[in-house]
Amino acid sequence: MASTSPLVPNVLAVRFSSIGDVLLITPLLRAIRRRHPEGRITVLTKAAYAPLVEDNPHVNEVIRLRPGESLPELGARVRVAGYTHLLDLHDSLRSRLLRALAPGPWHGYPKYRAARALLILGKRDCYPVHQPVPERYFAAARSLEVRPDGEPPEFYLGETAVRETAAWLEAAGLGAARPLVAVAPGAAHATKRWPVEHWRLLVDRIVAAGMDVVVAGGAADADIADTVAAGRGGRSRSAAGLFGLQATGAVLRRAKALVSGDTGVMHMAASVGTPVVALFGPTVEAFGFFPYTRRAEVLQLDLACRPCSSQGGPACPLGHHHCMLHLTPDSVYEAVRRSVA
Repeated sequence: MASTSPLVPNVLAVRFSSIGDVLLITPLLRAIRRRHPEGRITVLTKAAYAPLVEDNPHVNEVIRLRPGESLPELGARVRVAGYTHLLDLHDSLRSRLLRALAPGPWHGYPKYRAARALLILGKRDCYPVHQPVPERYFAAARSLEVRPDGEPPEFYLGETAVRETAAWLEAAGLGAARPLVAVAPGAAHATKRWPVEHWRLLVDRIVAAGMDVVVAGGAADADIADTVAAGRGGRSRSAAGLFGLQATGAVLRRAKALVSGDTGVMHMAASVGTPVVALFGPTVEAFGFFPYTRRAEVLQLDLACRPCSSQGGPACPLGHHHCMLHLTPDSVYEAVRRSVA
Protein backbone atom coordinates (compact mmCIF):
# COMPACT_ATOMS: atom_id res chain seq x y z
CA MET A 1 0.00 0.00 0.00
CA ALA A 2 1.27 3.48 -0.79
CA SER A 3 2.44 5.47 2.22
CA THR A 4 0.24 8.27 3.48
CA SER A 5 1.51 11.58 4.83
CA PRO A 6 1.11 11.85 8.61
CA LEU A 7 -0.75 15.12 7.99
CA VAL A 8 -3.41 13.27 6.00
CA PRO A 9 -5.71 10.93 7.97
CA ASN A 10 -5.22 7.27 7.21
CA VAL A 11 -8.20 5.73 8.98
CA LEU A 12 -9.00 2.10 9.77
CA ALA A 13 -12.60 1.41 10.89
CA VAL A 14 -13.10 -2.05 12.40
CA ARG A 15 -16.57 -3.61 12.50
CA PHE A 16 -16.49 -7.37 11.99
CA SER A 17 -20.26 -8.00 11.82
CA SER A 18 -23.25 -8.09 11.33
CA ILE A 19 -25.44 -6.66 8.57
CA GLY A 20 -27.08 -3.83 10.47
CA ASP A 21 -24.02 -2.98 12.55
CA VAL A 22 -21.79 -2.67 9.49
CA LEU A 23 -24.27 -0.43 7.69
CA LEU A 24 -24.63 1.76 10.77
CA ILE A 25 -20.96 2.79 10.59
CA THR A 26 -21.55 4.43 7.18
CA PRO A 27 -22.75 7.80 8.55
CA LEU A 28 -19.38 8.06 10.30
CA LEU A 29 -17.50 7.10 7.13
CA ARG A 30 -19.45 9.75 5.20
CA ALA A 31 -18.63 12.40 7.79
CA ILE A 32 -14.92 11.55 7.75
CA ARG A 33 -14.80 11.75 3.96
CA ARG A 34 -16.56 15.12 3.91
CA ARG A 35 -14.32 16.55 6.64
CA HIS A 36 -11.13 15.03 5.20
CA PRO A 37 -11.67 14.58 1.45
CA GLU A 38 -7.97 13.87 0.93
CA GLY A 39 -7.84 11.18 3.63
CA ARG A 40 -7.73 7.42 3.24
CA ILE A 41 -10.49 5.27 4.76
CA THR A 42 -10.21 1.51 5.15
CA VAL A 43 -12.91 -0.75 6.58
CA LEU A 44 -12.05 -4.07 8.20
CA THR A 45 -14.93 -6.55 8.35
CA LYS A 46 -15.66 -10.22 7.85
CA ALA A 47 -15.54 -11.29 4.22
CA ALA A 48 -19.26 -12.16 4.29
CA TYR A 49 -20.16 -8.52 5.05
CA ALA A 50 -17.74 -6.81 2.66
CA PRO A 51 -20.47 -6.34 -0.02
CA LEU A 52 -22.15 -3.86 2.34
CA VAL A 53 -19.30 -1.36 1.95
CA GLU A 54 -17.25 -2.40 -1.07
CA ASP A 55 -19.10 -0.02 -3.44
CA ASN A 56 -19.22 2.84 -0.95
CA PRO A 57 -17.46 5.82 -2.58
CA HIS A 58 -16.27 7.09 0.80
CA VAL A 59 -14.20 3.93 1.32
CA ASN A 60 -10.77 3.45 -0.29
CA GLU A 61 -10.23 -0.16 0.72
CA VAL A 62 -12.05 -3.03 2.40
CA ILE A 63 -9.97 -5.54 4.34
CA ARG A 64 -11.79 -8.86 4.52
CA LEU A 65 -11.32 -11.09 7.54
CA ARG A 66 -11.09 -14.42 5.78
CA PRO A 67 -12.72 -17.55 7.27
CA GLY A 68 -10.09 -19.30 9.36
CA GLU A 69 -7.69 -16.37 9.34
CA SER A 70 -5.93 -16.05 12.69
CA LEU A 71 -5.81 -12.85 14.67
CA PRO A 72 -2.00 -12.73 14.58
CA GLU A 73 -2.18 -12.85 10.78
CA LEU A 74 -4.76 -10.08 10.77
CA GLY A 75 -2.73 -8.05 13.25
CA ALA A 76 0.31 -8.29 10.97
CA ARG A 77 -1.77 -6.89 8.09
CA VAL A 78 -2.89 -3.98 10.24
CA ARG A 79 0.55 -3.19 11.70
CA VAL A 80 2.25 -2.54 8.37
CA ALA A 81 -0.36 -0.12 7.00
CA GLY A 82 0.66 3.00 8.94
CA TYR A 83 -2.80 4.02 10.10
CA THR A 84 -3.06 7.38 11.85
CA HIS A 85 -6.50 6.64 13.33
CA LEU A 86 -7.63 3.20 14.46
CA LEU A 87 -11.37 3.06 15.21
CA ASP A 88 -12.67 0.04 17.11
CA LEU A 89 -16.36 0.14 16.21
CA HIS A 90 -17.00 -3.36 17.51
CA ASP A 91 -15.49 -3.47 21.01
CA SER A 92 -15.55 -7.25 21.26
CA LEU A 93 -13.00 -9.74 22.59
CA ARG A 94 -11.73 -10.20 19.04
CA SER A 95 -11.33 -6.48 18.39
CA ARG A 96 -9.60 -5.95 21.74
CA LEU A 97 -7.15 -8.74 20.93
CA LEU A 98 -6.53 -7.08 17.57
CA ARG A 99 -5.75 -3.84 19.40
CA ALA A 100 -3.13 -5.69 21.47
CA LEU A 101 -1.62 -7.37 18.40
CA ALA A 102 -1.50 -4.14 16.40
CA PRO A 103 -0.73 -1.36 18.92
CA GLY A 104 -1.51 2.18 17.89
CA PRO A 105 -3.89 5.11 18.35
CA TRP A 106 -7.01 3.03 18.96
CA HIS A 107 -10.28 4.58 20.10
CA GLY A 108 -13.63 2.98 20.85
CA TYR A 109 -17.20 4.07 21.56
CA PRO A 110 -19.62 3.73 24.52
CA LYS A 111 -21.67 0.52 24.58
CA TYR A 112 -23.34 1.27 27.94
CA ARG A 113 -23.23 -2.38 28.97
CA ALA A 114 -24.13 -1.70 32.61
CA ALA A 115 -27.07 0.54 31.70
CA ARG A 116 -28.32 -2.08 29.23
CA ALA A 117 -28.14 -4.82 31.87
CA LEU A 118 -29.98 -2.67 34.43
CA LEU A 119 -32.72 -1.93 31.93
CA ILE A 120 -33.17 -5.60 31.04
CA LEU A 121 -32.91 -7.08 34.53
CA GLY A 122 -34.29 -4.28 36.70
CA LYS A 123 -36.34 -2.28 34.18
CA ARG A 124 -34.42 0.83 35.32
CA ASP A 125 -33.37 3.24 32.58
CA CYS A 126 -29.93 4.48 33.61
CA TYR A 127 -28.71 5.45 30.16
CA PRO A 128 -27.00 8.88 30.32
CA VAL A 129 -28.55 9.67 26.95
CA HIS A 130 -30.68 7.81 24.40
CA GLN A 131 -28.32 8.04 21.45
CA PRO A 132 -28.59 5.94 18.27
CA VAL A 133 -25.64 3.60 17.73
CA PRO A 134 -24.60 5.35 14.46
CA GLU A 135 -24.04 8.49 16.52
CA ARG A 136 -22.26 6.65 19.34
CA TYR A 137 -19.65 5.52 16.80
CA PHE A 138 -18.56 9.15 16.42
CA ALA A 139 -16.96 9.01 19.88
CA ALA A 140 -14.20 6.85 18.36
CA ALA A 141 -13.37 9.63 15.87
CA ARG A 142 -13.28 12.71 18.09
CA SER A 143 -9.80 13.65 16.92
CA LEU A 144 -11.05 13.75 13.33
CA GLU A 145 -13.45 16.58 14.23
CA VAL A 146 -16.56 15.05 12.69
CA ARG A 147 -20.21 15.28 13.68
CA PRO A 148 -23.35 13.33 12.65
CA ASP A 149 -25.35 14.95 9.86
CA GLY A 150 -28.56 13.16 10.86
CA GLU A 151 -28.87 11.46 7.48
CA PRO A 152 -29.47 7.70 7.08
CA PRO A 153 -26.85 5.00 6.56
CA GLU A 154 -25.81 4.29 2.98
CA PHE A 155 -25.77 0.99 1.09
CA TYR A 156 -24.30 1.52 -2.37
CA LEU A 157 -25.23 -1.12 -4.94
CA GLY A 158 -23.26 -2.39 -7.90
CA GLU A 159 -24.82 -2.44 -11.36
CA THR A 160 -24.68 -6.23 -11.54
CA ALA A 161 -26.91 -6.57 -8.48
CA VAL A 162 -29.34 -3.96 -9.79
CA ARG A 163 -29.67 -5.71 -13.17
CA GLU A 164 -30.03 -9.15 -11.56
CA THR A 165 -32.93 -8.14 -9.35
CA ALA A 166 -34.63 -6.06 -12.03
CA ALA A 167 -34.67 -9.13 -14.29
CA TRP A 168 -36.02 -11.34 -11.49
CA LEU A 169 -38.82 -8.92 -10.58
CA GLU A 170 -39.79 -8.56 -14.24
CA ALA A 171 -39.90 -12.33 -14.70
CA ALA A 172 -41.97 -12.65 -11.51
CA GLY A 173 -44.37 -9.95 -12.71
CA LEU A 174 -43.98 -7.93 -9.51
CA GLY A 175 -43.95 -4.18 -9.08
CA ALA A 176 -44.59 -3.20 -12.68
CA ALA A 177 -48.27 -2.21 -12.68
CA ARG A 178 -48.80 -2.29 -8.91
CA PRO A 179 -46.82 -0.83 -5.99
CA LEU A 180 -44.32 -3.29 -4.52
CA VAL A 181 -44.10 -3.86 -0.75
CA ALA A 182 -41.33 -5.93 0.85
CA VAL A 183 -41.77 -7.94 4.02
CA ALA A 184 -39.06 -9.69 6.04
CA PRO A 185 -40.55 -12.28 8.41
CA GLY A 186 -37.26 -13.86 9.46
CA ALA A 187 -35.03 -13.02 12.42
CA ALA A 188 -32.04 -14.68 14.01
CA HIS A 189 -33.83 -14.95 17.38
CA ALA A 190 -37.33 -16.33 17.84
CA THR A 191 -38.60 -13.60 20.18
CA LYS A 192 -38.00 -10.97 17.47
CA ARG A 193 -40.29 -12.79 15.03
CA TRP A 194 -43.85 -11.74 14.41
CA PRO A 195 -46.15 -14.81 14.16
CA VAL A 196 -46.37 -16.41 10.72
CA GLU A 197 -50.18 -16.21 10.87
CA HIS A 198 -49.92 -12.44 11.31
CA TRP A 199 -47.60 -12.16 8.32
CA ARG A 200 -50.04 -14.16 6.20
CA LEU A 201 -52.95 -11.91 7.17
CA LEU A 202 -50.86 -8.80 6.50
CA VAL A 203 -49.87 -9.98 3.03
CA ASP A 204 -53.51 -10.82 2.29
CA ARG A 205 -54.46 -7.23 3.11
CA ILE A 206 -51.63 -5.74 1.07
CA VAL A 207 -52.44 -7.81 -2.02
CA ALA A 208 -56.17 -7.14 -1.67
CA ALA A 209 -55.38 -3.42 -1.64
CA GLY A 210 -53.81 -3.69 -5.11
CA MET A 211 -50.14 -4.08 -4.19
CA ASP A 212 -47.55 -6.76 -4.85
CA VAL A 213 -45.40 -8.36 -2.15
CA VAL A 214 -41.83 -9.64 -2.20
CA VAL A 215 -40.62 -11.58 0.83
CA ALA A 216 -36.99 -10.78 1.62
CA GLY A 217 -34.40 -12.54 3.71
CA GLY A 218 -31.46 -14.89 3.69
CA ALA A 219 -31.20 -18.62 3.11
CA ALA A 220 -32.11 -19.33 6.76
CA ASP A 221 -35.42 -17.54 6.20
CA ALA A 222 -36.42 -19.46 3.07
CA ASP A 223 -38.95 -21.80 4.70
CA ILE A 224 -40.88 -19.12 6.56
CA ALA A 225 -40.66 -16.83 3.51
CA ASP A 226 -42.19 -19.51 1.29
CA THR A 227 -45.04 -19.97 3.76
CA VAL A 228 -45.72 -16.24 3.92
CA ALA A 229 -45.57 -15.82 0.14
CA ALA A 230 -47.62 -18.85 -0.88
CA GLY A 231 -50.84 -18.36 -2.89
CA ARG A 232 -52.52 -15.08 -3.82
CA GLY A 233 -52.44 -15.65 -7.56
CA GLY A 234 -48.74 -14.93 -7.91
CA ARG A 235 -48.99 -11.42 -6.43
CA SER A 236 -46.55 -12.40 -3.67
CA ARG A 237 -43.22 -14.15 -4.20
CA SER A 238 -40.30 -15.11 -1.99
CA ALA A 239 -36.78 -13.88 -2.77
CA ALA A 240 -35.34 -15.21 0.49
CA GLY A 241 -32.06 -17.01 -0.08
CA LEU A 242 -32.03 -16.29 -3.82
CA PHE A 243 -29.65 -13.32 -3.69
CA GLY A 244 -26.57 -12.04 -1.96
CA LEU A 245 -26.47 -8.92 0.17
CA GLN A 246 -26.15 -6.48 -2.73
CA ALA A 247 -28.98 -7.96 -4.76
CA THR A 248 -31.19 -8.15 -1.67
CA GLY A 249 -30.51 -4.45 -1.19
CA ALA A 250 -31.50 -3.86 -4.81
CA VAL A 251 -34.82 -5.68 -4.24
CA LEU A 252 -35.51 -3.53 -1.19
CA ARG A 253 -34.71 -0.36 -3.12
CA ARG A 254 -37.46 -1.23 -5.62
CA ALA A 255 -40.07 -1.50 -2.83
CA LYS A 256 -42.33 1.34 -1.71
CA ALA A 257 -41.98 0.14 1.90
CA LEU A 258 -40.52 -2.68 3.99
CA VAL A 259 -42.14 -4.37 6.99
CA SER A 260 -39.57 -6.02 9.24
CA GLY A 261 -38.69 -6.87 12.78
CA ASP A 262 -35.52 -5.64 14.48
CA THR A 263 -33.19 -7.20 11.91
CA GLY A 264 -30.40 -6.46 9.48
CA VAL A 265 -32.89 -6.31 6.60
CA MET A 266 -34.53 -3.35 8.34
CA HIS A 267 -31.22 -1.45 8.28
CA MET A 268 -30.62 -2.48 4.67
CA ALA A 269 -33.92 -0.93 3.63
CA ALA A 270 -33.19 2.29 5.52
CA SER A 271 -29.78 2.41 3.85
CA VAL A 272 -31.20 2.24 0.31
CA GLY A 273 -33.86 4.87 1.01
CA THR A 274 -36.91 2.62 1.40
CA PRO A 275 -39.47 3.60 4.07
CA VAL A 276 -39.54 1.14 6.97
CA VAL A 277 -42.31 -0.19 9.19
CA ALA A 278 -40.43 -1.79 12.08
CA LEU A 279 -41.95 -4.21 14.60
CA PHE A 280 -40.11 -4.11 17.95
CA GLY A 281 -40.77 -6.56 20.77
CA PRO A 282 -38.02 -7.74 23.13
CA THR A 283 -35.70 -4.81 22.32
CA VAL A 284 -36.21 -1.08 22.85
CA GLU A 285 -35.04 2.29 21.53
CA ALA A 286 -32.57 2.86 24.38
CA PHE A 287 -30.34 0.12 22.94
CA GLY A 288 -29.72 2.38 19.93
CA PHE A 289 -30.85 0.18 17.05
CA PHE A 290 -34.12 1.76 15.93
CA PRO A 291 -34.08 2.40 12.15
CA TYR A 292 -31.80 5.39 11.62
CA THR A 293 -33.94 7.29 9.15
CA ARG A 294 -36.78 9.79 9.21
CA ARG A 295 -38.67 7.51 6.83
CA ALA A 296 -39.57 4.94 9.46
CA GLU A 297 -42.49 4.07 11.71
CA VAL A 298 -41.81 1.84 14.71
CA LEU A 299 -44.68 -0.22 16.11
CA GLN A 300 -44.28 -1.43 19.69
CA LEU A 301 -46.32 -2.04 22.82
CA ASP A 302 -45.78 -0.40 26.19
CA LEU A 303 -45.38 -3.51 28.33
CA ALA A 304 -43.80 -3.78 31.76
CA CYS A 305 -41.79 -6.83 30.67
CA ARG A 306 -39.94 -4.96 27.91
CA PRO A 307 -37.07 -5.16 27.27
CA CYS A 308 -36.35 -8.80 28.07
CA SER A 309 -33.04 -9.10 26.21
CA SER A 310 -30.60 -7.10 24.13
CA GLN A 311 -30.75 -9.26 21.00
CA GLY A 312 -33.79 -11.48 21.39
CA GLY A 313 -33.81 -15.10 22.48
CA PRO A 314 -35.20 -18.57 21.75
CA ALA A 315 -38.43 -18.08 23.74
CA CYS A 316 -40.36 -15.46 25.69
CA PRO A 317 -39.08 -15.57 29.31
CA LEU A 318 -42.68 -15.25 30.54
CA GLY A 319 -44.11 -17.68 28.02
CA HIS A 320 -46.70 -15.34 26.44
CA HIS A 321 -44.78 -13.31 23.81
CA HIS A 322 -47.37 -10.52 24.08
CA CYS A 323 -44.94 -7.94 22.70
CA MET A 324 -45.23 -9.46 19.22
CA LEU A 325 -48.49 -11.43 19.38
CA HIS A 326 -50.50 -8.31 20.26
CA LEU A 327 -49.15 -6.22 17.38
CA THR A 328 -52.12 -6.75 15.09
CA PRO A 329 -52.01 -7.22 11.31
CA ASP A 330 -54.57 -4.40 10.99
CA SER A 331 -52.32 -1.90 12.78
CA VAL A 332 -49.32 -2.96 10.71
CA TYR A 333 -51.28 -2.70 7.48
CA GLU A 334 -52.33 0.86 8.36
CA ALA A 335 -48.66 1.74 8.86
CA VAL A 336 -47.84 0.19 5.48
CA ARG A 337 -50.60 2.20 3.85
CA ARG A 338 -49.23 5.40 5.37
CA SER A 339 -45.69 4.58 4.23
CA VAL A 340 -46.70 3.79 0.66
CA ALA A 341 -48.86 6.90 0.46
